[in-house]
Amino acid sequence: MQAVLKEQYVQFSIHEENYSIRISGIHEIIRMQTITSIPNAPAYMKGVINLRGTIIPVINLRNLFFMEEVEPTKASRIIVVNYRDKPMGIIVDKVDKVVVFSNIHDASSQYGNGNIACISSIGIAAGELVGIIDLDEILLET
Repeated sequence: MQAVLKEQYVQFSIHEENYSIRISGIHEIIRMQTITSIPNAPAYMKGVINLRGTIIPVINLRNLFFMEEVEPTKASRIIVVNYRDKPMGIIVDKVDKVVVFSNIHDASSQYGNGNIACISSIGIAAGELVGIIDLDEILLET
């Protein structure tokens, strides 16, 4: 068990499962926009958006995590992250809140359902377990 950390994370939901990303890795959170598809792209690559003159590739975590794809709702968001000095959009079902975890535990093979490579740690906040996403792992293949 690690000492209490004071770093902030943005918690979001995908198919009733809670995940988070370090707030320091997030550029901004935007509402869903029209996404232009890219021919012959992998299923998780939804396409690109034009965000104030910058073309940003967008992936859907549902597809990447082998979950059923659903139509975006009013709560759906695109989290724009800074990955290797370039912006990348990540579609999530809902952004919930900013959290500071009381404890963070390293993830191991006993956690998760096959997506463990994408989860670097498990955070605990208010008695709730939240998977902490490793951006390097999920975006490495994109």
